[in-house]
Amino acid sequence: MPEAMQESTLLATLGGQPQVVTFALDALLARGERIREVVVLHLGPENPRFGQALARLAMEFAGDRYRGQRIRFRPVPVRDGRRRLPDIRDEVEAEAAFQAVHELIATLKAQGRRLHVCIAGGRRLLALLAMSAAMLHFSHQDRMWHLYTPRDFLARAAEGAIMHARPEDGVRLIRVPLVPWGAYFPPLRQLSQLLPGEAMAAPALWLDEADRRRCQAVIERLTPRQCEVLRAFAAGATPQEVAEALCITLSTVDDHKRVILAECRNAWELPEGTWLTYHFLHEKFGPFFR
Repeated sequence: MPEAMQESTLLATLGGQPQVVTFALDALLARGERIREVVVLHLGPENPRFGQALARLAMEFAGDRYRGQRIRFRPVPVRDGRRRLPDIRDEVEAEAAFQAVHELIATLKAQGRRLHVCIAGGRRLLALLAMSAAMLHFSHQDRMWHLYTPRDFLARAAEGAIMHARPEDGVRLIRVPLVPWGAYFPPLRQLSQLLPGEAMAAPALWLDEADRRRCQAVIERLTPRQCEVLRAFAAGATPQEVAEALCITLSTVDDHKRVILAECRNAWELPEGTWLTYHFLHEKFGPFFR
């Protein structure tokens, strides 16, 4: 079935500019997209601007109808447990927002939704978190969008003064280039279950299978002593630290390192003159040995 014939969901981040959502929705509908639900991710309406934007937007979807079409409107506040976040003011609230955004997108995808995500509205950090979640949870049919609005029209439409743009107003969607890594490597989606600090601290687990085979090929061609040197570099040791740990001279470490890196060039099919250092061994073999 052609993509435009499939029903889909628009997820939009919202701040104080409700027209961002309707501009994006109108543009998608004009492309022939069959949007059946608009999910608006927002911070707490305790902020007067956010509350006014939500109320203005809700008026456009009275009775779950939008300009003659049946489209459900569903506002979703960013929560930290049961508490709605009024804003993202520190790292604790940023981690809560991270979890909320990832859980929302993961849930929508688990329901089999085809997603259009517009990140033009709301706090910039929400947009960044949505991009992070999209890279893990998107399939190849999902799309992320930015919204371009000419400066003069932006000023006239501010705060929802104009909710629908005409073609001559110059508003247009810009597709955000995005690689859906989770679609290629599904185990990566487990990262969304971690807090941001845990995700960043996690080793490059789920080493891709091609690199795993290359690492194994190198190890099979090394002597036991060279393997010990490799393991030390993989753990993050410097040449001097390797020498001290293995009770060998620095020049012996360099000799072993030269052989190991030569095998790496062969395994990774790198040009003969490619410059490699022991940092390469930490990057590639660190995850392998963990």
